[in-house]
Amino acid sequence: MEASDTVATSKLDRKAPHSTKAARQEALTRAVSGQSYSNFPAIFQGFAAKGIPESEIKPRENVFTFEAWKALGRVVRRGEHGVKVVTFIECSQEDKETGEKESFRRPWRTTVFHVSQTEPLNGGGR
Repeated sequence: MEASDTVATSKLDRKAPHSTKAARQEALTRAVSGQSYSNFPAIFQGFAAKGIPESEIKPRENVFTFEAWKALGRVVRRGEHGVKVVTFIECSQEDKETGEKESFRRPWRTTVFHVSQTEPLNGGGR
């Protein structure tokens, strides 16, 4: 799964964008259109260890991040534990000497959840 983001200056800055509908949609778009398959082995192994048959594990179809599930109208059930994966995000930083913005990629750790760990957003008494 690929992701893109900018360097945040504080914890509040990093959390704020995730509360918007647009940020959720962006998370879903990144999850579905990512180019890398490097996390697939970890995803299959992690969910198989949770008892989910390999035939039911379909990254980019039924395995997404918390925010991507929200964009799909679902929410991860309380107490569920996902599978941690590492991806790379696009960042930019202004060069103090030249004033130019430099782009780079850095590792980003996130958690993905299987559809069986979710429920409809407006259902389940939440």
